[in-house]
Amino acid sequence: MNKHTTPMGADSLPLNRILAGDCIEVMNALPENSVDLIFADPPYNLQLKGDLHRPDNSKVDAVNDDWDQFDSFRAYDEFTTDWLKAARRILKPNGAIWVIGSYHNIFRVGAALQNQGYWILNDVVWRKSNPMPNFRGKRFTNAHETMIWASKSEGAKYTFNYEALKALNEGVQMRSDWVLPICTGHERLKDENGDKAHPTQKPESLLHRVLVGSTNPGDVILDPFFGTGTTGAVAKMLGRNFIGIEREEAYRKVAEKRISKVRKYDSEALAVTTGKRAEPRVPFGQLVERGMLRPGEELLSLNGRYKAKVRADGTLVGADIKGSIHQVGAKLEGAPSCNGWTYWGYKRDGKTVPIDMLRQQIRSEMN
Repeated sequence: MNKHTTPMGADSLPLNRILAGDCIEVMNALPENSVDLIFADPPYNLQLKGDLHRPDNSKVDAVNDDWDQFDSFRAYDEFTTDWLKAARRILKPNGAIWVIGSYHNIFRVGAALQNQGYWILNDVVWRKSNPMPNFRGKRFTNAHETMIWASKSEGAKYTFNYEALKALNEGVQMRSDWVLPICTGHERLKDENGDKAHPTQKPESLLHRVLVGSTNPGDVILDPFFGTGTTGAVAKMLGRNFIGIEREEAYRKVAEKRISKVRKYDSEALAVTTGKRAEPRVPFGQLVERGMLRPGEELLSLNGRYKAKVRADGTLVGADIKGSIHQVGAKLEGAPSCNGWTYWGYKRDGKTVPIDMLRQQIRSEMN
């Protein structure tokens, strides 16, 4: 992977590269409507006053870098407005953004998102299973951060892999509070002096859940505050493309080294569980048009109770009831609704075969 000091031309994307420079300037030079997802971990503007020490008087390695320093809330708000505007321009119409922050900045970011025209979908609480203690004992232990997930605009058809997230959660619907550990041990990257390479490095588990849940293989994920490259590392593993923007050379070097060692999972491992809604829609009439079922052919309910005939327009008629495969099944059963695909079958070689087998055959041709 090669570092790029300036973005490429508007006719192409600098995929799987780290771009050096100011994130607003770099994003403004990228093509419009070109990115599927943005994951942003902007400066938190922590407003720390003085050093923080543990009970044994050892100094806490807190965030005191220049990139997290702003003269005022107004200056921070202007910066937030500018980068969110640049980010929205490069998002595809059905793209989305995740922004993570703490109580110091996330409420200001949330307002700016709405002011820019983004549509907030969820706020997700990352509850840290191993948070840093509150050494001064004057406030609650700060044990969580908040992520805002928003689509580019209201009504956008954003990606949400509901079934995949449910599978990650042992078959239970994924909630908006995620209990995951902070970076420790071997995952915490160190610099040449053995110190933390980045004070706010995010765990790969967090990005894994974000990318599995809201992107698909081959999508382009941009991280405008790339740091030491957690987004890029996880994107590469999961078969997504990334674009990183980072102005600090020291962070870029660590990220490049890190990502160069990452290997993409094989194609079979990258497949995730999908819901029925994610599969291509196949009208029943298409089975008739293609001769897979013939007008006048008899369908049988799989419970053996009812029969109906196929009509040329893809509707059914049975017991003086006419309508779609769903309507006729529901009326015959006296039920409020019916999934005709799993209710009806047809005879082949003396066996009753669900018509859904024909639908799956057509879907397989679409892939």
